[in-house]
Amino acid sequence: MTDEFELTGVPDAFQRLWTPHRMAYVKGGQEQFKGKDECPFCVAPGRSDEESLIVYRGKFNYVVLNLFPYNPGHLLICPYRHVPDYTDITVEETAEFAELTQTAMRVLRKVANPTGFNLGMNQGVTGGAGVAAHLHQHVVPRWGGDGNFLPIIAQTKAITQTLDEVRQQVAQAWPAG
Repeated sequence: MTDEFELTGVPDAFQRLWTPHRMAYVKGGQEQFKGKDECPFCVAPGRSDEESLIVYRGKFNYVVLNLFPYNPGHLLICPYRHVPDYTDITVEETAEFAELTQTAMRVLRKVANPTGFNLGMNQGVTGGAGVAAHLHQHVVPRWGGDGNFLPIIAQTKAITQTLDEVRQQVAQAWPAG
């Protein structure tokens, strides 16, 4: 496969993170998630924690496992309100959002012992958000060597636990609110 510059396989300074599972979002287009009725982050709180993979429900935000994790324990912090941008949440929502992010890191350190984290929000379609219409922050635990050859060679990501197992561990370790 080549791009318009015909640079296939030419090494450069960039590391590549291949995420073929995101094609479901790309092919479906952003319009599939614009309304509250279609938004996976609006629908999730109306179901059981087990069904939606929710590990904690706060007053303004909730914590859920990513359905397509980069690593085991990949969590999302989501406001209950259907808002697209970080600047759209209130001061109270922002405070809890930050607190839940910190708690997520502490809990993941306790149950999975990661040696690092990636935290981030992709804002807007152009910013790379898979569900741009609903704000969410990623909390991705990292370990040395977790970016091995398997995704590159075999287009396979080894996830060592089921989503249900991870949800149970994280939910049980989450401090009472």
